[in-house]
Amino acid sequence: MNALLKPSPAEYLERERMADTKSEYVAGEIFAMAGATPEHHLIAGNLIRELGNALKKRPCRVYPSDLRVQVADGYFYPDVSVVCGTPRFSDRDNLVNPDLISEVLSSSTADFDMGRKFARYRQIESLQDYLLVSQESPHLIHYHRQDANHWLLTEITDPNAEVELPGVDCRLALVEIYDKVFIEDGS
Repeated sequence: MNALLKPSPAEYLERERMADTKSEYVAGEIFAMAGATPEHHLIAGNLIRELGNALKKRPCRVYPSDLRVQVADGYFYPDVSVVCGTPRFSDRDNLVNPDLISEVLSSSTADFDMGRKFARYRQIESLQDYLLVSQESPHLIHYHRQDANHWLLTEITDPNAEVELPGVDCRLALVEIYDKVFIEDGS
């Protein structure tokens, strides 16, 4: 690959499938993914557990961050993605029809996750819910698709509240999403 040229999607995928670390691809640029904090991993694990339990008797699949999602001009690794119905993949291993995507926010990724990344996720026709979860304090930002061009924003900061996810027809309690995250005594 010529260093002066941006890699093609095929070149990115070839490199990514052999790599020891993950990177995301946006409009011809590759971005290495940094390591996550223990809080980030715990929140993502809690989300996977709670979504899995809530959707257990439904034809939904909950995927962790190792599953790549394809957008119009790139590939991302959301922290959690959910497909209700039959998952569809491009080029064998890139999910193209998530119903829900969730990202755990950090100070270094929050602006991108709420801006450029969400702009690309909105282009996925199947996507109904985009859930952003702060790792700094109990704070959720939830976008639910109203129609092709409109999304309803709900912010939740009450740690005793629930977030309703109409696109996958379930509710999650913040207390469960943040289970053991803010314990300071080490227990």
